[in-house]
Amino acid sequence: MTTITSLQALRDRLAPSDRMPVVFLGHGSPMNAIEDTEYSRSWTELGRNLPRPRAILVVSAHWMTKGTTLVDVSALPKTIHDFYGFPDALYAQQYPAQGDPALAREVVSLLASHHAEEDDTWGLDHGAWTVLKFLYPEADVPVFQVSIDMSKGLDYQLEIGKTLSDLRDRGVLILGSGNVVHNLRALRFDGHVHDFATEFDTLFETKLTDRDFGGLADANKLGSLLRMAHPSVDHYLPALTIAGASDAGDDLTFMTGAIDLGAVSMRSFVFHPR
Repeated sequence: MTTITSLQALRDRLAPSDRMPVVFLGHGSPMNAIEDTEYSRSWTELGRNLPRPRAILVVSAHWMTKGTTLVDVSALPKTIHDFYGFPDALYAQQYPAQGDPALAREVVSLLASHHAEEDDTWGLDHGAWTVLKFLYPEADVPVFQVSIDMSKGLDYQLEIGKTLSDLRDRGVLILGSGNVVHNLRALRFDGHVHDFATEFDTLFETKLTDRDFGGLADANKLGSLLRMAHPSVDHYLPALTIAGASDAGDDLTFMTGAIDLGAVSMRSFVFHPR
């Protein structure tokens, strides 16, 4: 597996392929949806260079369930503004993409061993639409979400990704949205980055590059560092989904590896066929 580290290099390497890449984006603050930031610019550039998918399956940190994996089968998923205290302009944002009920129901069957069930009440939360509006600004690709089961261990999300990986050969873009480090209790506004944030982000980069996915999913070995980086692992799990959906024939590209507000890693990455 080759590791490359820029969007320019990714553009040069994304040759036409029948197999779709898999993508993890650190979404950070919802304000990225309405501000011109290095992150939103990188999402726009990525969208210009990705192969056009038949549909998009999103695993977002903001749809959490317990004891089941829900799959949104709605035909017109609503735009969910699941945050508070932000400017009116952010609440006015809409992402009017269609769903793909037939494909979503196939995913329910695919994930039957993971207690999957249909759901038509969710939609697109801000982990999904705030990045999709830059990847596919016309909202012209069908999209649906799959929840994360918070009652399971970290390795369970690797298994989910591996099971979903067959969709890559059917034109489906699997998109994870969360943050490699996400500790809102430790936010800083003075420009300084916590040591634990840098340490965990670097550890993640190393283990992902080495394809040591088991190490990334070993909560006991990650210990207190994981707990500092993720008081709750909801923003970490989508990154494991995308790791699990990759294979040995993929190259790895890292994007936007900055630590925002001292304790939120904006690291993003793409696994793509050679």
